[in-house]
Amino acid sequence: MAKIVAEQLVDMLAEAGIKRIYAVTGDSLNYFNDAIRRDGRIQWIHVRHEEVGAYAAAAEAELDGLACCAGSCGPGHVHLINGMYDAHRSRVPLLVIASTIPTNQMGMDYFQETNTYKLFDDCSSYNQLITTAEQAPRVIQSAIQHAISKKSVSVIGFPGDVAELKAVDTHTSTQLFRCHSIIRPADAELAQLAQLINKSKKITLYCGIGCQGAHAEVLALAEKLKAPVGYSFRGKMHVQRDNPYDVGMTGLLGVPSCYQAMHEADLLLLLGTDMPYDAFMPTDNTIVQIDTAEERLGRRCKLTMGLKGDIKETIQALLPLLDIKDDRSFADSFIKFYEKVSERLHDYVKDSGEKDAIQPEFVASKIDELAAQDAVITVDTGMSCVWGARYINQKGDRYLLGSFNHGSMANAMPMAIGASLSHPARQVIAFCGDGGLSMLLGDLATIYQYKIPVKLIVFNNRTLGMVKLEMEVAGLPDNQTDMVNPDFAKVAEAMGIAAENVHQPDEVEEAIKRAFLHQGPYLLNIFTSPNALAMPSHITKEQVMGMTQTMAKMILGGKMDEVFDTIKSNYKHLKSLW
Repeated sequence: MAKIVAEQLVDMLAEAGIKRIYAVTGDSLNYFNDAIRRDGRIQWIHVRHEEVGAYAAAAEAELDGLACCAGSCGPGHVHLINGMYDAHRSRVPLLVIASTIPTNQMGMDYFQETNTYKLFDDCSSYNQLITTAEQAPRVIQSAIQHAISKKSVSVIGFPGDVAELKAVDTHTSTQLFRCHSIIRPADAELAQLAQLINKSKKITLYCGIGCQGAHAEVLALAEKLKAPVGYSFRGKMHVQRDNPYDVGMTGLLGVPSCYQAMHEADLLLLLGTDMPYDAFMPTDNTIVQIDTAEERLGRRCKLTMGLKGDIKETIQALLPLLDIKDDRSFADSFIKFYEKVSERLHDYVKDSGEKDAIQPEFVASKIDELAAQDAVITVDTGMSCVWGARYINQKGDRYLLGSFNHGSMANAMPMAIGASLSHPARQVIAFCGDGGLSMLLGDLATIYQYKIPVKLIVFNNRTLGMVKLEMEVAGLPDNQTDMVNPDFAKVAEAMGIAAENVHQPDEVEEAIKRAFLHQGPYLLNIFTSPNALAMPSHITKEQVMGMTQTMAKMILGGKMDEVFDTIKSNYKHLKSLW
């Protein structure tokens, strides 16, 4: 019996290494779904919301190099968008099967019709619609190749009637080509960079996700230059471990030691980073940026040099050209500064809080202490992301996943689904905000259905904490940021997931141990302080004045208790402001 196009698509996906399709099935997806069932090599993961499927697939793609999600015509397409934007902006290779209405109905305002070109163009690097059987294998191969080579999202528009057509062989390639090229600057550029480095006395390295796989090279460069090493959130898990030159992170989630090391350097080397916060970048330094994507060079700060290169290969070629620097004074000053910052962060761990106002820093530190050394940890955007950034440390092969570029709520639980299904032998922990978990709460049912052993830690502060802080530093009393939550433990239990509420600080450690030892999924609903603040690495006078104005307005508005609780929860931060 001849293959149909749906079977051809499944065959090519399986040959490319796709193991799962995250999707809600229905109408235009049905022939594709049936082809997967009969083929047997790919598992269909029935998520409850396509956004969850896109986030789960994006997590799998970041960990494994390629993954796939799908959505049926109209609403299914729209639901995918948020996770697709996140994958596109994070540069992870994600395939999206966007099944759609019959070709003879296109342009007729048909039921559930969407224009896949217009809808997906801004969140993909490849976006094509298959309209004939002859076109199908070429579009499928090209989509897969684009996702891999561009490290981005590829969309295959797939009408339901085309899925039923008899498949046609193609005269072009159908296999996937994974190329492992050496990318580094030209010799003349390396020589120019070496000359610049050799004449500079105070050098700081700032490392991003592009330093993945270059841990040894970054440390060798830091040692030769006696340079402090800072990093972005995505870079942290690739350069922090066993790093004697560590000075922490900068940016909204960072600490002042890294910020100052970057600003006081004669020469700042940006290695594989595209940190979006240009306000945290220095303006008077000599700055060199090295990245594999030329289009990212110079868009965050003024550069003296912008070079294209893989960080590992570039450093290996650069090291023999560099003079050994003996003066450690610049690096040591910021290493000591970071030690003091770390001690201050530890103060929050020692102050564990009180009933229903547990310090979230204490919770995050306990998770860091008890989690496996190869754990995959996902973080929601917002306050839980801050606690993950500051208290989860690189140990062994730990990996952090989050919506670091798109900054979307609700990503932690879906990403944990994808991470756990693709890496069942690894512990997977999700730092969930109560706002984020509420947004996609229905997919707890997916976790139960597939018995996915994720550990969901809910930082339940009963507020949109980051939004509240944003309003307060702008001088605005927070408004409509409070959350009236259900009992998340009971909700989880109703969906078949083991769960418990944690109200007291002295219950936290044993509860985390129980969750981690449990063989299946587990939800901990921890009642954290709603008034815990997260100060950025650099605080402006305007932010200080804004916070002062907010506190005054709240007092005048009769919210003295809330002001007192904020001061009590954050006195270590606030005593440095006033």
